[in-house]
Order: sequence, then structure tokens, then C-alpha cells
Amino acid sequence: MRPRAFRRGTVRRCALGGCLLLAMAGSATARPFSEPDDRNLDRHGHYRSRDGSEVHQPAKSLDGAKPAGATAKCRDGTWSFSHTHRGTCSRHGGVARWEG
Repeated sequence: MRPRAFRRGTVRRCALGGCLLLAMAGSATARPFSEPDDRNLDRHGHYRSRDGSEVHQPAKSLDGAKPAGATAKCRDGTWSFSHTHRGTCSRHGGVARWEG
């Protein structure tokens, strides 16, 4: 089975260097991230994402501002620190808006 990056037609549209980068990148949905400062959050737990990385669970900021490292605002008012789009805010009403 071909990797996701090499779906039908992709190879014809990219030069060798571009295809190599696509193969190395894997899923294009991964986002840059940084660990949030727990002192400004109401929750402090973590979960293991599908890609195997440890992610801070969605939380509300104590001062109401967007916490550093937040990638999305959930519909219930919590901030997500998810590294990928898939499943972000799934237990928090879905994504209200993406950040960054």
C-alpha cells in the first residue's frame, strides 16, 4: 500500500525533491507546538495522541487570555494544545476556531 502522501497523481505533479519531502513529512496535518504554562490553566493532565506524542489536555486559562501553545479554541471555551487536526476538541463540542 502506498503512503498517504503518494496518492494518485501526486508523483506526476512533483519534482523528485518535492516528492522526497512529502514522503519524509508523512501526514501534513501535524502542527508546530510548545508545552503550555500550567500555572495559568485550570487543568493539568495530559493524554497520548494517535501519533504517540504526549499532549496537554484541553483547559481554560485562569486569566481568560489565549495560553501560549494553544492551537485551537473549543466550543466549550477550553483551549486545545493538539498537534493534529484530527480529533481536536472532540469531547469539548468541536473546534470553534483554529489558532496560529
